[in-house]
Amino acid sequence: MITINLLCVGNLKEKFWVDAQNEYIKRLQKFCKFNVIEVEEKNVASSPKDILQKEQKLILDKCKGCCILFDVNGQQISSEDLSVLIQKLSLTSSEITFIIGGSYGVGDGVKNAVAKKLSFGKITLPHNLARIVAIEQIYRAFNIANKTSYHK
Repeated sequence: MITINLLCVGNLKEKFWVDAQNEYIKRLQKFCKFNVIEVEEKNVASSPKDILQKEQKLILDKCKGCCILFDVNGQQISSEDLSVLIQKLSLTSSEITFIIGGSYGVGDGVKNAVAKKLSFGKITLPHNLARIVAIEQIYRAFNIANKTSYHK
């Protein structure tokens, strides 16, 4: 069974985000081992450059397997294409790590280290919502691959 990690800068504070995350993680358990890995969001009193540098080290230390970054400048793909991508990667890797950066994004070291960059589009999403959308899309991708009725 493949392991899927969602590596995020910061944590969820509001109960409704935690509940949504937990519901999708529970649903995902029949398809994969799913982990949320949180790294500390660095002090906003520092300069953006310093914050990116500190968070970059934390992110790179936790990256496992094939790493994919969610980035506004990444490739926009459909849910079906995400399903195909996960299935293809699972043939060569036992672990996939999706990354959601902090409020300043991620440093160039992270961008250069990942296998692929994906985008939810040109819209700006709060990090908490981006996390839930990412988990839901991963769940949807597994449902597409398994031809369930979830994805219509």
